[in-house]
Amino acid sequence: MESIYYVGLDVHKKTIAYCIKDISGKMIRQGVVAAERKALRKWLDELPGSWMGAMEATLFTGWIYDFLKPHAVELKVAHPEMLKAITAAKKKNDRADAEKLADLLRVDLLPECVMMPSELRELRRILRYRNMVVRTAVKMKNKMSGLLMEVGATYDKRRLYGRKYFNELMERVEDVPDSVKELLQLSRGNLELFTAIQKKLIKTLREQPLIRKRVELLMSIAGVGEILALTWVLEIGEVSRFGRSREAISYCGLCSAQRESAGKEKHGPISKKRNKHLQTMLIEAAKIAPNWNPQLAALHEKESAKGNRNRATLAVARKLVEYLLAVDRRGTPFEEVSSLVA
Repeated sequence: MESIYYVGLDVHKKTIAYCIKDISGKMIRQGVVAAERKALRKWLDELPGSWMGAMEATLFTGWIYDFLKPHAVELKVAHPEMLKAITAAKKKNDRADAEKLADLLRVDLLPECVMMPSELRELRRILRYRNMVVRTAVKMKNKMSGLLMEVGATYDKRRLYGRKYFNELMERVEDVPDSVKELLQLSRGNLELFTAIQKKLIKTLREQPLIRKRVELLMSIAGVGEILALTWVLEIGEVSRFGRSREAISYCGLCSAQRESAGKEKHGPISKKRNKHLQTMLIEAAKIAPNWNPQLAALHEKESAKGNRNRATLAVARKLVEYLLAVDRRGTPFEEVSSLVA
């Protein structure tokens, strides 16, 4: 039977520290390789035999994972937060981190996180870029309003970002320095550019056959729009990894942090260990979804009666997760029946 070697990879922008051990824990080799495809290809040729690998999830992990996975018996990605809790020590360097990864992999104690297929990760990258463009556009809108307020100009905030009104405003506004007008024109041009970019990116995602059916099914839920559906599909990945709705709610960061010791239990503020992209989108959706969904409207009204509108919004967001999870699991359009809740 061929021996399996266990390889820990501490990934950085320019270098990758590695540690190779056998099943008994004996060190076979340790060193550093450049984080380049050519160098990694040469490193693979020098490995002693079949191998399993482990690396920490970082910004640079994706392409390295895709490049090495076809050459490994198995390649795993470790959860950064859980890994820190397990491997906390006084001595910390790249070589020691690589060795710890190899040991955790060897004894099957690696805190593994989900690595989505490269196709979904590529689409997720497009969606996150679109969200960044939208945030930048909002900042540009706020800057336009700020410039007008600084010089005491009167304007209609609701119509300011329309092309016709903006052009009319630039012609009739008085006592505004030319420099401010130039900045406003520049901001308006950037705003139109950002709007065109985000529409193009959404069109690209809308036409993807890999996710189109799932997105259409999720949009059958009243109050769920295209952006929320796309975010759910591309951030969740395979919905089968969630056994219960509570797990999905926790992943989305819609529950409070919990501390229990000596029989005493404390609940803190909303957890920061979450998928921030899903959390933000779900909370924003929960603020307007009751306008379109009678069930969510009734839930929001019930929770608001207790005196806390923020908790009411969180309750709606949790219910949205239950709806999304149920529809995604079953692969059928949404039906307004109580048994649908997962």
